[in-house]
Amino acid sequence: MAKELTKETIELAKSGVALVDFWAPWCGPCRMLAPAIDELSNEFEGKALIAKVNIDEEPDLATEFGIRSVPTILFFKDGQLVDTAIGAQAKQALADKINSLL
Repeated sequence: MAKELTKETIELAKSGVALVDFWAPWCGPCRMLAPAIDELSNEFEGKALIAKVNIDEEPDLATEFGIRSVPTILFFKDGQLVDTAIGAQAKQALADKINSLL
């Protein structure tokens, strides 16, 4: 299960490799993507952080990262934002991106 990040725990995404899915419960593509995010969390356990931010519960984080539509997926490596994907993505494309950052 992907870790839910909050304003207090967002720092976890700033070490190593991290995928952070900005989503909302009312977003259809977000709900379609959720199982893939959870599967990636299991597959990359111990290698990369796979996490989610509910923009309804954490609007300040959405603003901080300039999130304008959901789902938006941010990729971090060693604290730096290195890539962004907007909209529903194929699980394999996300896995390939994570692998390229490891």
